[in-house]
Amino acid sequence: MKEIKCIHCDRKLDYIMTEDIQLGKQSFIFGDWPNLLAGALTVSVFRCPECGKLEFFSADYTDEKLPQVTCPNCGKEHDFDYPKCPHCNYAK
Repeated sequence: MKEIKCIHCDRKLDYIMTEDIQLGKQSFIFGDWPNLLAGALTVSVFRCPECGKLEFFSADYTDEKLPQVTCPNCGKEHDFDYPKCPHCNYAK
């Protein structure tokens, strides 16, 4: 798996675990049934050792490169889902 970096402090994220996250909600009338019937999403959990930020990725995450965007401030490319440029901290 490729190295995943924190979008806040650019440190390498540590793998924590793979977990199933429940998708449903509890209901006053039906209790846990809607929760049980909704299923779960399997995610891989990563944590930044510097700032403590958690990142969740689909468990079927691959090493394929994410789509890139070019920062209008510094002109360097970065992953499209970053809220700010990891090179110059320019925020959209």
